[in-house]
Parts: sequence; structure tokens; C-alpha cells
Amino acid sequence: MKRAGVLLLGAFPVIAAGVYLAVPDGSAGTAGSADTAATASASSPATAGSARDDAKDRAEEEREADDALIADLPPGLAAPAKKELAQQLVSSAENSTTEWRTAYGTIEDLGDGDGYTAGVIGFCTGTHDLLTLVERYTEAHPGNGLAAYLPALREVDGSDSHEGLDPGFTAAWKAEARVPAFRAAQEEERDRVYFDPAVRLAKLDGLGTLGQFVYYDAMVFHGPDTDPEGFYGLRERAMAKARTPGQGGSEKAYLDAFLDVRVRAMRAKRPGIDTSRVDTAQRRFLAAGNMELATPLVWEMYGDTYRVP
Repeated sequence: MKRAGVLLLGAFPVIAAGVYLAVPDGSAGTAGSADTAATASASSPATAGSARDDAKDRAEEEREADDALIADLPPGLAAPAKKELAQQLVSSAENSTTEWRTAYGTIEDLGDGDGYTAGVIGFCTGTHDLLTLVERYTEAHPGNGLAAYLPALREVDGSDSHEGLDPGFTAAWKAEARVPAFRAAQEEERDRVYFDPAVRLAKLDGLGTLGQFVYYDAMVFHGPDTDPEGFYGLRERAMAKARTPGQGGSEKAYLDAFLDVRVRAMRAKRPGIDTSRVDTAQRRFLAAGNMELATPLVWEMYGDTYRVP
């Protein structure tokens, strides 16, 4: 699974992040108000600071309102059995098996420009998330078997380089993956950056369990980024074509639009890519009207058939 970039919005509340992206200086978001805010900042730092504080307060209030809304909704994909199913579905695409717990120690360079891909959700040395994982793990567990590679990981971040990592990093990763604390750290980072933000935003968009998985799988593959090929960019393009259920639109029509946008982005990034993780899995569930990802579930991935009873 490859990320489009390194802006990890998953580390922050989704809606609050959206507010700060839309109004980074606390302005109202229009050209005129931005000019006004800039003038106020130049003439009165206190006024500009107050505007930023007001924007932060509004974002916090919106986040709390969103939290209250989500708390009243069914767990959806966050229910333990559904979350397990989500990992099985993603693993069938990433590792050609539904036994996702076998992937903690996997590590290889897939030749796609993102350096080494490793671990339970495919953290990459070239896309920042592997570096963040090792940094956070080292804060909690100093002296671990990967800590010595942090300077090299920082140097290669954003590239496909192995400089400073070869020849020992792959062996060190596999060895550390036998440590329960590192396995737990991988799952925690997967949830923090990918699963939790995807499910949260899907619920706010009015999507059921299938839609929540659609967002999660897209977040994993395309990255939690705001550029046109990142998850948030894809969502914006889909919303330009169909309204979300939260906006009063049809859930099926919106998910169809989102998957259309996603497949085009996948093919643009890698011409000739097998898009069966959408075509013979998610679209199949959507066509069957299985909006809650009810089992038994049957899907195909790269020509292989998978079943969850």
C-alpha cells in the first residue's frame, strides 16, 4: 500500500484539521477576509492572535459536537468483529492472505518509489509513516533494535533510498517484529493514522459500515494527504460529483462516485495496476446492497477467492 505523500492528518481530529487547512491564519477563508486579516496582523499582532484563538475555539467546539454526534451512532466498522474483518480485507489486497497478523515482520522494496514497505499496514521508509512509527516506538522503548536506524530513516524519508539502512535494517525489523510491544505499536499507529480518522470522517459523512471500510482502504492506499491523489483530495472530487448521505444524498450514488474517482487515481499513479481491491471486492459488496458488510462475505483479489463465514 503506497501513500501519495507525507501529510499525516490522521494524527489530528479530522474536522479540526479541516478547519485549520481552510483557515490557517484564523481568517474567514475568502480572499477579502484574508487580506483584512493580513492587514490586521501587520497593524495589531494582538488582533491577529485573537482571531487565531477564536478559530481554534470554534474548531474545538465543532470537534466536541462531532464527538457527541459520533457517540450516538452505531459502532459500525469500529465494532471488534467488523474491525477484524476490515483488516482481513485489506490484508487480502496487501499480502494475499486474510491472516493479517502474519505481516508484522514483512519488509521489502516493491520497486514503486517508496523505499521499503514493512509491517502490518505497509509502513514505508519513503512516506514518513514508518519513520513516525519508529520515533514513537523509541520514545516509549528506548534502546530498541530499530532506534540506531533513526538518523538514516530521517535522511531517506521522502525518497526510495536505502542509504544507511542496508544491509542490516531488514533483519533488525524482522527481529523487532517478534517483540510484542512493537507489534502493539504497529497496530496503534495503524489505528491512529489510518483506521480511526477514516471511520470518524465516514460516520460524519453519513456512511454505514461498508462506506467506512471504503474510506479506510482508500486512506491506506492513497495516504491521508490533501493533494489531489491523496485521500482527502479524492473525497473532495467525489463530493463534487455526488452528495454524501450527510448532505442529503444517496449513499450508494456517493460511494459509486468515490470508487470511480479512486480507480482513476490508482490508474493514473500506476498505469496497468490491478484494481480488483475495488472492482471485485468493494463494488461487489455495494452492488449487492451489503451496506453493513454483513457476513458471510466472498470477494476476489488478483484472481484468488476469499471467504469469511
